[in-house]
Amino acid sequence: MPQLLRVQNFCVSRDGFGAGEGQSLDRPFGHADPGAMMSWAGATASWPNRTDPGGSRGLDDYFTRDFRNNIGAEIMGRNKFGPQRGPWADHEWKGWWGDEPPFRTPVFVLTHYPRPSFALADTTFQFLDASPAEALDAAKAAADGRDVRLGGGVATVREFLDADLVDAMHVVVAPLDLERGERLWEGPDELTDRFHLESVPSASGVTHLILWRR
Repeated sequence: MPQLLRVQNFCVSRDGFGAGEGQSLDRPFGHADPGAMMSWAGATASWPNRTDPGGSRGLDDYFTRDFRNNIGAEIMGRNKFGPQRGPWADHEWKGWWGDEPPFRTPVFVLTHYPRPSFALADTTFQFLDASPAEALDAAKAAADGRDVRLGGGVATVREFLDADLVDAMHVVVAPLDLERGERLWEGPDELTDRFHLESVPSASGVTHLILWRR
């Protein structure tokens, strides 16, 4: 089986924004409320941070469970890793996720500034100044035959789409408008020259968009 580059559980607003304006240490998504964007996943039985029994089943739960399925490595942009810009002034900052990041694979962070790699629990972070194709080659080599997840943010997803490297996408449209920030698209029809598109509404109010290469 070929290794795929997959976008999974990537959330956007109805007006196509994947993050708001004004990212900071306290607001990773800028003015957007991450709870409102991700509430569909947090309500599921399979949400990894769930501390109480219960949670919803069905379509939302399926996609929450599928997040790690056959993923051997992740690629992300620097702005997903943290709010710093320019040269790395603080090597103590090791991402938004605490001591046990949810990835559990090698993670390749795209940056123009060198930084030593490090490991937290069962996740390793490596920092690359590389083109999308070079980063994908490195991630595939580390993925041990499994697929690579393209984690975001928006600019990184767009960069890999523009390089025609993305094989499949699962995008979740939340029932809210952000009006400004980082826009993934005006609408998913922009990609139908290269991707099949299926739209599946969920009882939670979100719509799951599944795109796969023609």
